[in-house]
Amino acid sequence: MPLPTLVKTLAEKKVGGFCRKRVPPHVLDKVNLSYKIRGNSVTVFENRAPWHPDMKEWTSMSVAQMRFNEKTGEWTLFCADRNDKWHKYYDMESTKNIDKILTEIDKDPTGIFWG
Repeated sequence: MPLPTLVKTLAEKKVGGFCRKRVPPHVLDKVNLSYKIRGNSVTVFENRAPWHPDMKEWTSMSVAQMRFNEKTGEWTLFCADRNDKWHKYYDMESTKNIDKILTEIDKDPTGIFWG
């Protein structure tokens, strides 16, 4: 089920801002963050420039996923394993405040998102 319009608009603003602010401007030609909304989830990706001149495409790696529960109005945070399978991030309860989730991803106290 897609995100409600107001929730989607807020998520685009908050997650988009997070992606823009997380990477310093002087390395944007080598690495950046992006996000994709699909159904009720928002996924954050780390994108890296080709490491070899013969390679043309950037590579993307899943960082985190937030899923919205329309019944409760809460977001739940998920982390990806090495096979890109999503698992609930148990160090944080679901929350109505997407900023709290973005702060948890940014601080990454467990090292699961940024290594």
